[in-house]
Amino acid sequence: MNFGIIGAGIVGTAIAIRLRQAGHHLVGVHSRSRRSYERFCTYLHHGERRPLEEWLPEADLLFITTQDCMIRAAAEELTRRGLYKEGQTWIHCSGSVSSRVMQVDKDLPINYLSLHPLQAFAGIDQAVELIPGTHFGIEGDREDIGLAIVTQLGGIPHQLDPQQKPLYHAGAVVASNYLVTLVGLAVQLFEEAGITNQEALESLLPLMKGALQNLENVGLPQALTGPIARGDVDVIRGHLEHMPAKIDPVYRALGLYTLDIGQKKMELNGGAYAKEVWEEMNSLMVKGTNEL
Repeated sequence: MNFGIIGAGIVGTAIAIRLRQAGHHLVGVHSRSRRSYERFCTYLHHGERRPLEEWLPEADLLFITTQDCMIRAAAEELTRRGLYKEGQTWIHCSGSVSSRVMQVDKDLPINYLSLHPLQAFAGIDQAVELIPGTHFGIEGDREDIGLAIVTQLGGIPHQLDPQQKPLYHAGAVVASNYLVTLVGLAVQLFEEAGITNQEALESLLPLMKGALQNLENVGLPQALTGPIARGDVDVIRGHLEHMPAKIDPVYRALGLYTLDIGQKKMELNGGAYAKEVWEEMNSLMVKGTNEL
């Protein structure tokens, strides 16, 4: 199929590379950034610069891979200028908004589709490498097209409820973006203990990889280890007694959620926290050591 790209960032460029490798034909690219456009053309060996209005009607698939906040504006401009063809499918790759964000005029004879790669892409080369095996969230008019595209890209498709995409995307943010935040907090605690930033990161990465491996091997809640999993109140109290004030509320909030996971693990293994242990751990997480 013929496809075009609006928005020549990391995702748009990587998907264009993989689509062409799968046998699809690139008819054009449009980008507000000259630097991004030139980088795209270098990767795709795309030397012919054609005006948007010339190539867009040739595209069966139009990927709008702009920033999330610009998807609607791009669709409005295309609609206003009459830049579409009957039966065309407009596709965005946002995990946070519905495919309907592109529907400016309900009478346009085109389809709207969203394909969201559930992956953290830091660069084009990395993105091209990671797309095969990446899970994609799909919703929109032509989910059959979405399933076919994801399969051709080597991805793993999942159908999404468009009304629940904000929660889906929030989960992705917690798992990816906030993971980096948690590492930052852990590094800060190591630094408070006299360990350098670099040494802290080098020490923590193997620990984190081990935790992720446990999640992959045994899943939730069995992957949970540590003082809450053991019901070790004294260790938790010691943490809180030395906790920097700025990190204390974050530690306790995470601890409350960890208690729920720990309880589920106990129940799954045929046990339970002793009543006094549960109450004291819960009280520490809710109130902290200074309020007991």
